Amino acid sequence: MKSGFKNIVLKVLKISGISIGVILLALFLIPIAFPGQIAEKVKDFANKKLEGELNFKEANLSFFNHFPSLTVTLNDFSLKGSAPYKNETLIKSDEVAFGINVMSLIFDNSIKIDKIFVSNAEMNVLVNEKGEANYNVYISDKNAPKDSSGTSLRLEKIAIENSHLVYNDKSAKILIDAKGFNYVGNGGLDKAIFDLYTEAKIDSFDFSFAGEEYLKNKKIDADLITQINTNSLAFVFRQNNLIVNKLPVEFLGKLDFLKNGYDIDFSAKSDDSNLNDLFTALPPQYVEWLEKTKVKGRTDLMLTFKGRYSAATNSKPDLAFAMNIRKGYISYKESPFPTSNIEMKFKTKLPSLNTDSLIVDLDTLFFNVDKDFLGARIHSKGMKNIALSADVKSKLDLSKLNRAIGLQNLDMKGLFSAKIKAKGVYNASRHLFPKADGFVNLENGWLKTSYYPNPIEHIQFKGKIKNTTGLYKDLNVSLTPASFSFEGNPIYVQAALSDFDNIHYDIKAKGNLDVGKIYKVFAQKGLSVNGFIKADVAFKGTQSDAMSGRYDRLDNKGTLLVQNIVTVSKYFPKPFLIKEGSFTFDRDKMWFKTFMANYGQSDFAMDGYLQNAINFVLAEKGTLKGNFSVHSDFINVDEFMSGTNEGQVPPSGAKQAKPATGEGVVLLPVNTALSLAANVKKVSFEGLDLNNLAGNLALEEGKLKLKNTSFNLIDSRLMIDGAYDDINTGKANFDLRFLAKDFNVKKAYNEIRLFKELVSAAENAEGIISVDYKLKGVLDGAMQPIMPSLQGNGVISVRKVKMKGFRLLGAVSKKTGSDGINDPDLSAFDIKSSIRNNVITVEETKVKVALFRLKFNGETNFDGQLNLRMRLGLPPLGIIGIPVVITGTNDKPVVKIFSKTGKEVEKTEFTEDKSVSAPPATTEPKAEESPKKP
Repeated sequence: MKSGFKNIVLKVLKISGISIGVILLALFLIPIAFPGQIAEKVKDFANKKLEGELNFKEANLSFFNHFPSLTVTLNDFSLKGSAPYKNETLIKSDEVAFGINVMSLIFDNSIKIDKIFVSNAEMNVLVNEKGEANYNVYISDKNAPKDSSGTSLRLEKIAIENSHLVYNDKSAKILIDAKGFNYVGNGGLDKAIFDLYTEAKIDSFDFSFAGEEYLKNKKIDADLITQINTNSLAFVFRQNNLIVNKLPVEFLGKLDFLKNGYDIDFSAKSDDSNLNDLFTALPPQYVEWLEKTKVKGRTDLMLTFKGRYSAATNSKPDLAFAMNIRKGYISYKESPFPTSNIEMKFKTKLPSLNTDSLIVDLDTLFFNVDKDFLGARIHSKGMKNIALSADVKSKLDLSKLNRAIGLQNLDMKGLFSAKIKAKGVYNASRHLFPKADGFVNLENGWLKTSYYPNPIEHIQFKGKIKNTTGLYKDLNVSLTPASFSFEGNPIYVQAALSDFDNIHYDIKAKGNLDVGKIYKVFAQKGLSVNGFIKADVAFKGTQSDAMSGRYDRLDNKGTLLVQNIVTVSKYFPKPFLIKEGSFTFDRDKMWFKTFMANYGQSDFAMDGYLQNAINFVLAEKGTLKGNFSVHSDFINVDEFMSGTNEGQVPPSGAKQAKPATGEGVVLLPVNTALSLAANVKKVSFEGLDLNNLAGNLALEEGKLKLKNTSFNLIDSRLMIDGAYDDINTGKANFDLRFLAKDFNVKKAYNEIRLFKELVSAAENAEGIISVDYKLKGVLDGAMQPIMPSLQGNGVISVRKVKMKGFRLLGAVSKKTGSDGINDPDLSAFDIKSSIRNNVITVEETKVKVALFRLKFNGETNFDGQLNLRMRLGLPPLGIIGIPVVITGTNDKPVVKIFSKTGKEVEKTEFTEDKSVSAPPATTEPKAEESPKKP
């Protein structure tokens, strides 16, 4: 028996050993049996089936990279996306491996890819504003080239390990950033409709919508079942359980991708969860706070996103969020006065992602701190026309509240009480304000942050609001008084405002304030603002008196001193630094004395006054008036461009649009009427230096007018009258008259871009000329003229000019055999011309050139095309002449003698949206007829 049993064991071990040996041998032999064949077929398949540009360093075949799967591994793999992102990388990975079905390989001699493995990858998924994505790289069978290799894709598994995924969908305004992304998906991925079983773990997950960050650095653990329809690219979320840090979340729904958008019905909820778990899903600073805080209570959360998104039809889904908290309790560091009895019922909805339709429903908000409390109910609908209902009551000792909830970087004290009821509609354009009655008080307030060692003390605030009818005219707001002390300096403010249809104001302010120090109380690290303000002012009057010029009824007085104040104006991209300023208020005027400021490289010294300043501040359409004299050593106009600060928002009431080109034009406020007498030593614009500028500028209704303005340029005194009017951030109109005497042609051509484009023939000219020209047109976003928009006329007077290497006259000289007109010296003649539709039309001009009498007229455009007629009068008196027609271009003129037939140059008609070119035509003018003007 023992011998028989021993023999059986030996046979089993022998067979097992042989089987294992055969398997191990097969693991080595199969890759050897197909030396390079499988790898080549997989590479060939990828190139045929993937539309994006595919690159990798090397390929190898092995069972051991992703045991037990036989895989073709592509090292240093990269794949670019589909249009319109063909130059952007979709996937970049240390390795991408394709799993091969071994049975099909052995028995059918065919290669079936059933698994994909991605390791240490950077995945960048992009969708533009039109809904066009970069992930459409797989060529479907009906569009794919015929594949004779026997290679096919029948996926059963996708595995992604330790990767970084970024999903940036500009059409939906969604940004997802997932680091440490680990994903395993199993299912019949080769079928048209299949269930995908997914396990995913993410070390750090960020989610933003419309620029707002909702999740930051969250750990995700997901177990999902998703039904996928590959024919229509539709997803049904059947069973999807997530854990965000510790908060359990369940989401259900569907997502159908359309041609230019998507159709979604998505809901995520967390029912009857622990309130403590909710805080673990919040940003990191709350998690750190949570470690020191005891949180109890239950919460329900619900997020829904439902509807169709289509950029073509401008349809968008509805977004809604709801949150309930029951029996909430928060105690920071075991405070003796915890926040208890926390109850909240909150819902908000954004129909069609339209903020004007925003609905906020705070049905209940209540909590206790010891015996103190806060209770509120607030309902609102809309943003421009707001339907509001509010009821707020509160009595809180802020020091107890601070200890109870553990506010970070902030310490506060004081007795806060409030009671406000409001119901009605707020609409500024219709002068509606909700019926309201209430107050907000703060007594013995004290505030200190971790950013500055000393507190703001003795804060007193008593504010009241009352409106009995729901109309602007019956609205009353008072602040009697508000005061605080900082660094030993008391600040006092008292204000009463009534009848907002015709605002009655009574405002007083007094005190000294170190802006730099008080900014540090709230400032973030790395930022600083300095400055000092000393105020003692009182304003009393009505808006109608200010508007009607009844200044004797106004009682505005006092002084305001400022030093080293940094101010950011909504009109300009860079901040102003007010080094020193003294302001005195007298009735309707605000006088500027010893006012010195810097803006970037520019400096200003200003004296004068502003008028109607109170009405400008209080009224939506109030006009600010003023008269100033400005002195400066240097002004850099380039720094005033609206686009030099990315993301700069145009001023309220200014004409707005997206810049067409360049950086953005200089924007002007529309509700101003200012006069300035300027005296500037140097102005720099686009590399051009203007010296000793003097003149009068008027800024009125968003337009800038120049009167009797003169400056030195290229060793000559230029005088300009004109106007400038910004249309939007990318376009502005200008209308100017230039008057320049005796300036150097060579310098003008080299240093003035507009002169170079208008008078291209001056490239090789030397000498002295004068210009008297009117010109108007449109500037683009780079403050450069749009050439087809230019219109003008004027005279260029030649005093003494040498035309050296002028191709046109050189060609005429060669064709006619008249050496005397080649490189001529010209003097004492006028050229009258006009500009329209990108064409310069030259009137008949007579010139004496050596012994010849030259007469010419015609057209040339800014592209250099020529259509000129010339008569070359021969010596001695020019009685006998040779008719000449010149066509072609400035660089390659075509000269025909004894001819009167030219070819019209191409004209470009300017419209607000585009410029339309008109094809050139052949004309045969009469003997004494000038070419037709455009």
